[in-house]
Amino acid sequence: MSPRSTFAVTARLGFVAAYLMFALMVIGSIVRTTGSGLACPDWPLCHGRLIPPFESHVLIEWFHRLVALLVGLMLFATSIWVWTHREPRAKVGGLVGLAVALYFTQALLGALTVWRLLSPAMVSSHLAVAMLLLLTLLTLTWNARAAIDPAPPRVSGVAVVRPWLALAMAWTWGQAVLGGVVSSSHACCVCPDWPTCNGRWFPAMSGLVGLQMTHRLSAYLLFVLIAFTALRARGAGDPRVAVGAAIALGLTVLQIGLGVANVMLQAPPWLSAAHLATATAIFAVLARTHYRAALVSGAAARVALAEAT
Repeated sequence: MSPRSTFAVTARLGFVAAYLMFALMVIGSIVRTTGSGLACPDWPLCHGRLIPPFESHVLIEWFHRLVALLVGLMLFATSIWVWTHREPRAKVGGLVGLAVALYFTQALLGALTVWRLLSPAMVSSHLAVAMLLLLTLLTLTWNARAAIDPAPPRVSGVAVVRPWLALAMAWTWGQAVLGGVVSSSHACCVCPDWPTCNGRWFPAMSGLVGLQMTHRLSAYLLFVLIAFTALRARGAGDPRVAVGAAIALGLTVLQIGLGVANVMLQAPPWLSAAHLATATAIFAVLARTHYRAALVSGAAARVALAEAT
């Protein structure tokens, strides 16, 4: 099999694993908001059985574990493929190793979440590692595709937007993890109105109210950051970077609307799942745009160095 074909298979395997990971995170939100996290009080079995009782909360939690198993199987298949083919092993072998380590960390945190009776610290750590695992799988996929695709254009202006994309991506990750803390601490509904909180513009920043307001204020600042980044990306010279940043901005506007709807409707499970799915999509789009900016600016830097020498 040619190197191009082996990289094509690697990219497909990585994409499927990343897609399943995204689905796992959304299902995890449904588990949390429906109160199904302890429906299976044991782990890895559920009520001591492989096939659990047919009760709604039990099946939600069991399905979450089933998808987690599918992620593991896809990651195992990807690992075997990469480590048995020289070219992909040299290109993405390190990322595969990192993904496996994150997966086992994620599985341990999932077990601790059950054993610690849904401790907010465990729940938020579970989400934090899940997003890092998703990022690793996506980067693996993009690296494999980059080995197939032609060289990116050499546009020097893209380098200036890279730090802003990286900051927006990191902030989005932190904001999503903070949202997990809000949800698992049951702080999502302590302020039933918006933009005020219990009728006050400046409530006391303590307890659950402080947690909810911190999440809101961080969301406003993140919107400003992504809007600024999208504006800078328009003049970066690469259309894909500009479009990626614009998509991230549009998703952020949607995310704020979903956040307000969650407040007004008292966070129904389907809306909370949409809120997490959109946050994850923003994170993924920013990561992809930053990756593209890194490719383009790297190509421009290599050309400049060659011309200088």
